[in-house]
Amino acid sequence: MDDSLAFATIAELAPLLQRRDLSPLEVTDYYLDRIDDLNPSLTAYIAVAADRARSAATAAEEAIAGGNYLGPLHGIPLALKDLIDVAGLPTTGGSQLFRHNVPTRDAAVTRGLAGAGAVLLGKTHMVELAFGGVGTNAHHGTPWNPWDAQVQRLPGGSSSGSGVAVAADLCVAALGSDTGGSVRIPSSFCGLVGLKPTFGRISNRGVLPLDSHLDSIGPLCRCVWDAALIFQTLAGPDPDDADTWAQPVCDALDDLEEEVTGMRIALPREYFWDDVDAEVEAAVRASVQVFADLGVHVDEVAVETLADLGEVRSRGTLTAVETFVNYREHLEGDPELFDPRVARRMLAGGEMSAADYFELQRDFEDLRRDMAPALDGIDALLTPTTPFAALPLSEVESDDEYWRINNLCLRNTSAANLLGLCALSLPCGMTRSGLPIGLQLIGKPFAEARVLRLAHAYEQGTEWHELCPPLDEL
Repeated sequence: MDDSLAFATIAELAPLLQRRDLSPLEVTDYYLDRIDDLNPSLTAYIAVAADRARSAATAAEEAIAGGNYLGPLHGIPLALKDLIDVAGLPTTGGSQLFRHNVPTRDAAVTRGLAGAGAVLLGKTHMVELAFGGVGTNAHHGTPWNPWDAQVQRLPGGSSSGSGVAVAADLCVAALGSDTGGSVRIPSSFCGLVGLKPTFGRISNRGVLPLDSHLDSIGPLCRCVWDAALIFQTLAGPDPDDADTWAQPVCDALDDLEEEVTGMRIALPREYFWDDVDAEVEAAVRASVQVFADLGVHVDEVAVETLADLGEVRSRGTLTAVETFVNYREHLEGDPELFDPRVARRMLAGGEMSAADYFELQRDFEDLRRDMAPALDGIDALLTPTTPFAALPLSEVESDDEYWRINNLCLRNTSAANLLGLCALSLPCGMTRSGLPIGLQLIGKPFAEARVLRLAHAYEQGTEWHELCPPLDEL
């Protein structure tokens, strides 16, 4: 595989592999060589499974040569966030707690990708226990956002390594998890497409939990078609995960090219625009004209539920309570094993009373119920994914600034999780400093196909997804 295919998408590589113009082993060696060259600087991977990858690529090559082509993921090299189990490889969750944790069984999504013929390159770095939006890790280091070769900038969390790996062309695509924005924040900061499916669309079996009521596995990719492919491959009921049982049939890839004329997008007046950088707001609002030119109706609307969301969210998070319960023994017995900032968020969960917990849970349920009529007749809400582009890592050195920026990173994305919606981030512009800007499309529960269709149409009318970071300057 020559450099002309650098930053290639699954959509571009799959036909070449199917026709045998490229071999899976050739493609895999290309990525393994890039990982050898760039990962020491970028710290995207915590573990590289080179022998395993070459073995899977050889098997894919033999199968395709024998006429047993499995589909567009066959022979495609991917990476997994290090909270997804792969039998025989450590799953650390970015934490010292699990440094010796080697599962004997694949996660459901690992099995799904393997069944489609994908090649696993390795496991990617992440925020400790997935509990943070800026992308830092005190024990393992912070992946380097490749969009600035001179200044280390936030990669976004918690799927930090997955975002950096895809953005730097160290894999074709990667899986992350999204509990409050952990797929979409790194996608925004790293210039990628990131999809957070509706909770329960994709099985969480074999995934280290953060919040078992919100965790959603999703892809980080270089184009919308790739995201739709991975989503459609993995979505569906899992007999070992009851949260996946009740869901409609997934037809995201089939619907991707359907007409968007007459669809409706709304810009909510509330919640999403506070503290948004001027360049980010300008780029996101400029996307309105692109959608309008495609025949999409775009309106600015008031959504009262979103105004209430800010007040409810300010009273605390249910996730902090769940993580405290999960890790209480270690927090009390082995506090030195935790990043102090992660531990602080978990300990805050232990301070919430039972009455406050159940009141907060009830209020979030009320907000979800109230949101349904607010979205009646609307195919997607259009918002900034993050209020700013990737900030320098130095801006989160102090605890006060860390908490302020972390909360801002999560503000817009967590709305979709808390309200039970699906959402997608995709590139919509660049700052004057050459950093990607992300826009977010938020859809109704189980409306991923409509959100992906709108995103694909926008992508076809723009060139933002074609831009690449300045890796030759690293």
